[in-house]
Amino acid sequence: MASQFQSRRRPGRYSPRPSKPPAPRRPALPPAAVVDAVLRFHDVAVDQGGERTLLRLSAGRLRQPEVEAALGKDSARAARVAILWNERESQIIRVLEAA
Repeated sequence: MASQFQSRRRPGRYSPRPSKPPAPRRPALPPAAVVDAVLRFHDVAVDQGGERTLLRLSAGRLRQPEVEAALGKDSARAARVAILWNERESQIIRVLEAA
C-alpha cells in the first residue's frame, strides 16, 4: 500500500544528527596481585588526615626478593600504584595509579 502522505524532508537540506563523542576509556585496573602486594609489603605510609593513610612501595622495597617473588612481571606497575586506606574501618577507599 502506498503512503498517502508526502515526506517532510527536503532534498539537500537533510543533515544527519551529530553523533555523540565516544566515551573516554578508563585505564584497566591494576591486577589483584599488585594491590595485595602493596597492602602486604608497603613501606611508605603517608597520613592523609581523617584516619586515612596513603600506602606505597618504595623503589628499595620493590627490589627485595620477597616482593619481587610476589609481583613477578608487575613490579614496574606496582611502583606507580598507591592505596588510600581507611584505618578505622580497615578497608581500601581507593586504588590510585600514576600515568
